[in-house]
Amino acid sequence: MALMLLVVTCYTICSLSDKYAVAKLKFDGNTLTFLMAAATSLLMLFYLPFDSRTFVFSWQAFAAILLMATSKMLEFQLAAVILKEMSAFELKAWLGVTVFLSYTTDLIRKVSELGINTIWKFGFIAVAAVGLFMIARSGGKKIDYKKIALPLVGYLLVKFGYGLIVTFFCSDSATTKCYISPTMSLFAALVLLSVVLAPKVHPIKLFKEKTKGAMFVSVTKIPNVIGLVCENIVAAQSMANYSFIQPMILVALFFIGLIRREECTALNIIGGFVCIAGIVGFQLI
Repeated sequence: MALMLLVVTCYTICSLSDKYAVAKLKFDGNTLTFLMAAATSLLMLFYLPFDSRTFVFSWQAFAAILLMATSKMLEFQLAAVILKEMSAFELKAWLGVTVFLSYTTDLIRKVSELGINTIWKFGFIAVAAVGLFMIARSGGKKIDYKKIALPLVGYLLVKFGYGLIVTFFCSDSATTKCYISPTMSLFAALVLLSVVLAPKVHPIKLFKEKTKGAMFVSVTKIPNVIGLVCENIVAAQSMANYSFIQPMILVALFFIGLIRREECTALNIIGGFVCIAGIVGFQLI
């Protein structure tokens, strides 16, 4: 739980930074993705010597790198499409759906034991999902799901799939073998993303025209390094805990909104506390 809270803290900081980059600096999806990948991979160089650098020359290792890079690329591109119709709050609320899939995966992998506690855990997942649904509905804005149905499904699958990549390629367990350490695969994936996006973004021109903005976004990726590394550890241990990270970020942003005294409906407040009850209950069982 402590590791999850650390990830949530780091990602909340990055979420606020990304919001600033899109709203104030007018960075598009490609620019934001490039800065995230380039800055994070550069900062990871200082961390790599202190972590596992397992690499088995095999198709599985290269598949993990390629799939992880594709996952991160699609995550940002699909989010850009979806956020034209719904808020970030509502998008993170939809991510609650993946918790059901992730906990089922844990049961199949025997990371979690099947028993009476299973019923309680599914129950608390349902409670958290109800809270997330209430938060999503609190915005009051009518969403045209016909426009974003496929991108939304794709986004949910990408977020769930990232956990699967770490689980089946980057972790040792009774059913899987570690072909490449999570940190090594993530580092290689981010470098690959940087190389692919560089011709589209024109980084030299970007830093000349928007020096302060580009530097600010890059520096705020320091917490992102910590968050990504710890997220991989969480995913390797439990898919369910990995899937709970995004809803927990939603709750963190919700409380930040309360502190800032942003406009908040009764449904939003109730949904936040219901979601917290579900998350805490799941962790305590």
